[in-house]
Amino acid sequence: MASKLSLIEVDFTCPVCCDIFKDPVIMTCSHSVCKVCLQKFWEAKGSRECPICRKRFTQTQLPPNLALRNLCETYLQERSQRASAGSEELCSLHSEKLKLFCLEDKQPVCLVCRDSLEHLNHNFRPVAEVSKQFKEELRIQLGKLKENMKTHEEIKRTFDVAAQHIKTQALNTERLIQEEFEKLHQFLRDEEAARITALREEVEQKSQMVDISALSDTITALEKELRADDITFLQNCKSTEKRAQCTLQDPERVSGALINVAKHLGNLKFRVWEKMQEIVQYTPVTLDPNTASKQLTVSEDLTCVGYGSVDSLPDNPERCNRHTTVLGSEGFNSGTHCWDVEVGESTWWEVGVMTESFQRKEDYSSYDSGLWFVYYNSGKYIARAPPQVFTPLTVEQKLQRIRVQLDCDNFPLRILPVKASVMVDQHCNSYDHSMVTDH
Repeated sequence: MASKLSLIEVDFTCPVCCDIFKDPVIMTCSHSVCKVCLQKFWEAKGSRECPICRKRFTQTQLPPNLALRNLCETYLQERSQRASAGSEELCSLHSEKLKLFCLEDKQPVCLVCRDSLEHLNHNFRPVAEVSKQFKEELRIQLGKLKENMKTHEEIKRTFDVAAQHIKTQALNTERLIQEEFEKLHQFLRDEEAARITALREEVEQKSQMVDISALSDTITALEKELRADDITFLQNCKSTEKRAQCTLQDPERVSGALINVAKHLGNLKFRVWEKMQEIVQYTPVTLDPNTASKQLTVSEDLTCVGYGSVDSLPDNPERCNRHTTVLGSEGFNSGTHCWDVEVGESTWWEVGVMTESFQRKEDYSSYDSGLWFVYYNSGKYIARAPPQVFTPLTVEQKLQRIRVQLDCDNFPLRILPVKASVMVDQHCNSYDHSMVTDH
């Protein structure tokens, strides 16, 4: 199938704009051109001549070619009618129905096109057969695209939830950072005020030690008494005698009269830092709220976990979905690590460790590998350390604190005896990749 214009379209085509004639005019040389095209041609050339044969003429007003205009209008009407009647199914070269499809050129052709040199040695199939095949392939591909669209929409919804959660996390984290630093700032302000107060108190004390104003006042008063008349002098002699007995220590014998600068400034930062440790505590393992199941809530200081549903949490890859579990904020690849978990009066809990590769989105009921823990429920204690499945534990009293000791350099990992963990009095800490569950 070719894309060239048919003969009749060429006859109705303006040689200047290459479109069907619009208001054609006829020149003395018998050539016809669109009126507007001719005016533009003359303006561009600067002379009146035929765009086809270049013959010059002097007329400024050329007669319209009414016959050609009518033929063009009739042709356009017929073409429009053929298009509305499905004439697009006809070959533009041979006006034959497009019954075949060229597999090489990927286009419909007529029977005459099939036998032409343009399609020599090409393969053909009936239009209906190829159309059915292509439509079926398109339906399959469309179905895949729709499924893909659903997946993208679900992911977008997850991203939207995550984006909102990120904003909430950022605001809460910023608030907590500011609160923690405000505590430190307040401690420093209080410590600064206390030390300045101590300095001022010493200044007052040391100033009194070298103050001679009282002695000066006494001398002045005694000199005044000496100038008084006899009666007045004798009337005041008792008080005057007492005042005259006041003495001031020899300044050369006074020690420690200066400010003890070393006491106030010596190792000031270190001593403040040392005192600051009284209000600061260190937790060897903190919880990662991004791993917490939706049934759990994590405290703001990331050291405690409790049972309580949280709405609108994003289903991020790190989150544990099939179990009430939360992991620690850090994992371990080597070395020996130890932390204590306070279980208190909880009636159902699991404390332990798991490997990074353990499936967080699946049910833990299989317990095939990668999970070590101590479990408590209904008054029973159970330990699990691969390759064993479950090992009952016997304890003399209800446990309040569990110690987890992880030795990454020795395998298999094992749960240490429970008695050792009960005897140690440490602060409550939590885990990763320690695992803490609360039911």
